[in-house]
Amino acid sequence: MTCCHQKCALIAGAVAGALIAVLGGILIPVGNLIIDNTVKKEAVLENGTLAFDTWTSVDTAVYRQFWLYDVQNPDDVMMQGAKPVLVQKGPYTYKSRFIPKANITFYDNFTASFILPAGAIFERSMSVGPEEDHITSLNLAVAGVYSFLDHKLANLLINISNSKLFQNRTVKELLWGYRDPMLKTTMGVFYPYNGTTDGPYTVFTGKDDINKVATIDRWQYERSLSYWNDTYCNMINGTGNFSHTPHKNKKKPLYFFSPDICRSISAVYEGTVDLKGIDVYRFTLPSEALEAPAVNPDNHCFCTDPVVSKNCTIAGLLDLTSCRGIPVYISLPHFLYGSEVLLQGIEGLNPNVDEHSIFLDVEPITGFTLRFAKRLQLNMMYGPSNGIEILNKIKDYTIFPILWVNETAALDDETADLFKVELISRLDLLEGIQIGLISAGSAVFLICSIAAIVVSKKKRVKRNPIQG
Repeated sequence: MTCCHQKCALIAGAVAGALIAVLGGILIPVGNLIIDNTVKKEAVLENGTLAFDTWTSVDTAVYRQFWLYDVQNPDDVMMQGAKPVLVQKGPYTYKSRFIPKANITFYDNFTASFILPAGAIFERSMSVGPEEDHITSLNLAVAGVYSFLDHKLANLLINISNSKLFQNRTVKELLWGYRDPMLKTTMGVFYPYNGTTDGPYTVFTGKDDINKVATIDRWQYERSLSYWNDTYCNMINGTGNFSHTPHKNKKKPLYFFSPDICRSISAVYEGTVDLKGIDVYRFTLPSEALEAPAVNPDNHCFCTDPVVSKNCTIAGLLDLTSCRGIPVYISLPHFLYGSEVLLQGIEGLNPNVDEHSIFLDVEPITGFTLRFAKRLQLNMMYGPSNGIEILNKIKDYTIFPILWVNETAALDDETADLFKVELISRLDLLEGIQIGLISAGSAVFLICSIAAIVVSKKKRVKRNPIQG
């Protein structure tokens, strides 16, 4: 082959290499557009999409694990005003959310409504003991009448029924209900539960605007709450935490509404973690979300009782009396992020971020929540009283923890493998093709260009030899 032919072939190779590299570059926006369109299509809540199948499925098990606080010194508390010494017992695990959403109805304004039936099935193999285990805990009825009734009347009811500040009940009774001898009614931390429903919810399907997918439009037919004497605190923001906007921006907070705490709240990005080979964004509840209203003004409208909150200076406690109709206080387990005064009134609590915080693991491309742990502690209060004999020795108000619950779920191995095949592997393949074309094309272009320059120089040397 002559130099001219070599040079032409190398130039052609360089051009071909450049075209291949350009093709790889073109595939980046084209591929991203294809992926974006596919994700948006599959993220819409309508029949036939991956999001709808996930949203309506009950294949992923959701569990509620309960840890109940057992009082070790009930007589010392009543007779001497001693601090309660607590030992947590658990977990007692129940399978929940095994009943699919009901009454799913789609509307012309790109919303869908549904209700969430409630149910709980005890899982003995995942529990520390049977439901018949006994726990010494605060008497729910006594705590209730202490807050709501005239203390002389409350004392009369307590004496007639021979009720005490603490009672011994089975796990099953405390959780799901027992006949109270003083109030002559069924009481239990979660009574009634089985056979009840949450909702109805109305959410946006994302059909017209994917940025609104799964966002709550109405809850119980209303666009705002009525528990708090403030427009801001009564807002219903975000989703129900199971699905979020695709292509999640980790710099933006994740808003969700929880009827368990009667308010909307937000989580912030903490880091990227590996979940069964899938990179997910972990969002956690920051300490600022439960900061004392005196420190975080956004929480001021949640401060409803100046006595219990010590003039809105206590952090980590949410008074749900206006929401639940009974004196119930919600916190994170073991008063995590709570004021020191909460821990000083009790012995046996050890707050730990890893065990007691709330988190959601969200796959950033689809916006699906692939794992979550919603941990909450339910508390009631008792305090000093001249009118109630069994409280005569009590020295100060005590926020008493009854139990804490961890509602948790994570995708199983089969779903994780399917997710990786349907999404991750396709993304990796497309990225590999893009990188391969750009790399190979660039290499061919560079090699052919250098070779063409060398051939050209050789040709000039032959035409103009150096004279000796």
